Amino acid sequence: MRGAEMRDWLQPHRIFLGLLGLVIVLWCATQMRWDWLPKYAPLMAEGIWRTIWLLVLSVFFGMLLAIPLGLAQAAGPWYLATPARVFCTVIRGTPLLLQIWLLYYGLGSLFPQYPWIRESDLWPILRQAWPYALLALTLSYAGYEGEVMRGAFKSVPRGQLEAARAMGMPRHKILSRIWLPQAFRAVLPTLGGETVLQMKATPLVATITVVEIYAVASRVRQDTFIIYEPLLLLALVYLCLAGAIVFLFRQIEARGPQVRRPG
Repeated sequence: MRGAEMRDWLQPHRIFLGLLGLVIVLWCATQMRWDWLPKYAPLMAEGIWRTIWLLVLSVFFGMLLAIPLGLAQAAGPWYLATPARVFCTVIRGTPLLLQIWLLYYGLGSLFPQYPWIRESDLWPILRQAWPYALLALTLSYAGYEGEVMRGAFKSVPRGQLEAARAMGMPRHKILSRIWLPQAFRAVLPTLGGETVLQMKATPLVATITVVEIYAVASRVRQDTFIIYEPLLLLALVYLCLAGAIVFLFRQIEARGPQVRRPG
């Protein structure tokens, strides 16, 4: 398999594209202005780190919400399925930028009106912008993935669930050992793509003063009047992050058991 993969990578068109990319990188490195980079490197590193942890936490907490949202829509009673369906519809039907602004300028302006909040230990956190950015990103991811998980739960063959019930397996074991693993495995490729889209949505938090990598690139442009170099570096950062996400999900897919579909 390794020999076949090596021959696949050594195809003429791949070699040509690789050489072309190398030429473009060398030209950019030698012909464009990068004298500003040492001054802004620490700030860019901080922005990259903030982008990464916003992405990781929003995906993690979003999936924790998406699983019960999907389960409620797939097999829950109407009084659970209806609110879950409404939540997913509202999240998917409104722009993420609007959601961020509603949380930041809504809750963010509401909390200071209550003295017991301003005097609490949480106020140093609630007065910052990043909790509202993280909450908005989390709810957005949960809304989209809740719908994805609904389809995944429904795709699991009902015969397996009925057989487990007939054997006397408790509901929580059916969910944890049969239903959830198969549903999660079936949507892994979709989750990888959705996580890349989530990463591309993180620049929106710059509109509420969260200094992530996009905000840093904008500051460089404003301070130095250099336009293309910060944008090219920003594109490279996002490409690297997207590549890392795709690689991670492919490794998870390769290590997990294959889902067999009935013929």
